[in-house]
Amino acid sequence: MSSDKKVLKGFVKTENVILLLFVALAIGFVGGVVFSVYRSVGTMPITADGTAASPAAAQQRAMIASLVQQTESDPGDVAAWTQLGHLYFDTGQTAQAIEAYEQSLKLDGQRPDVWTDLGVMYRRDGDPQKAVDLFEHALTLDPNHQVALYNRGIVLMHDLNDLEGALASWEKLLIVNPDARTPSGDPLENIVHQMRRNN
Repeated sequence: MSSDKKVLKGFVKTENVILLLFVALAIGFVGGVVFSVYRSVGTMPITADGTAASPAAAQQRAMIASLVQQTESDPGDVAAWTQLGHLYFDTGQTAQAIEAYEQSLKLDGQRPDVWTDLGVMYRRDGDPQKAVDLFEHALTLDPNHQVALYNRGIVLMHDLNDLEGALASWEKLLIVNPDARTPSGDPLENIVHQMRRNN
């Protein structure tokens, strides 16, 4: 078994500190907060039956309804489509977020942040290769886009079993921002260094 397979499959059973760092790296994405930690919009889920889980969720539902109405009356409103995508993103409505972001990008495809959000939604929708493709498109627009670099690494490692590609993406991120941290606050540099030593 290759050493990267050992890292991917052995971290749950091993008490090795390096692998604990690996777990810390994984927690952010597995918990569904990889990209949302980089955005200031709070998340509040809507329950499966469509009722508000809290007053904040009721407010989000009202905002979604208002933005849907706005996009219907003015289909060329880029900001409305983008904000609608963000609200669907934050409320866990993946298919609707994908649709809203794609409409937004048809109108203005020069925004790496939106391409990155769309990639996260495709990953949540079960299409990790499409997610990586979208992160890479974001990086053609901004080669130093930190969130796209981080998320590309997460999807390459967790979904596509490409540890080398993941490490390369994070090493590029560390060139851009040597102080980059995981969503759980761990220095990315330490994790990459330890994974390289054990690879």
